[in-house]
Amino acid sequence: MEGRLPDPGDALTGVDMFSGLEPDVRQRVIQAAVPRTYRKGQLLFVENDPGESLIVLKRGAVMVFRTAPTGERAVLSVVRPPDTLGEVSLLDGAARSASAEAIEDCQALALSRHAFIELVHANPRILDAVMRSLGALIRRLTEQNADHVFLDLPGRVAKTLVRLAGETNAPMVTIELNQSQLAEMAGGSRQSVNQAIGSFASRGWLRTEGRRIVVTDLSALRRRAGMTDR
Repeated sequence: MEGRLPDPGDALTGVDMFSGLEPDVRQRVIQAAVPRTYRKGQLLFVENDPGESLIVLKRGAVMVFRTAPTGERAVLSVVRPPDTLGEVSLLDGAARSASAEAIEDCQALALSRHAFIELVHANPRILDAVMRSLGALIRRLTEQNADHVFLDLPGRVAKTLVRLAGETNAPMVTIELNQSQLAEMAGGSRQSVNQAIGSFASRGWLRTEGRRIVVTDLSALRRRAGMTDR
């Protein structure tokens, strides 16, 4: 998966939360933030860690998940540039409610909670963007719950692949993700997910290349997932 890159002239370009700020205020935000890099497979933060910073993703992709006492993971979302993560803990000052892992090499900006709260007090319009972000999170969780009720596992696998492909019109999309991660995202066992992938491959919708999945018929996957084709 290739993340969308912001305009190199402004590290906050495309970030909805800061889009309404004046250029000089945006520059102050950038100056207050700390650049971060994360290797593929590295944890950005872990559930119950202090919620001490907002992460603005500039490059790569991050998987946000919860972990059960048994060690099983439930993936909540995959974040790509120019999105943010960590808003919930910043707002209520509580511990992280989920964990986040880089599924690609990532570049990001970390804005401390202190700097973020000061920014909100000085620019109340940011709260509108924060509320929209939280609303989108609630909608995603509601949709995921509905998927587990109304979609069978192959349908959930298809929908997961469509989401990972992102907004693209390319005839082929390469997704770098191992089978275990895909199983966590689709909410099934690795064996069952492998069977679904094999079924899709036999229909010519995709092919596997090692740890890569090359989607060759995104429209077919959308239909299998019950999604309206574009």
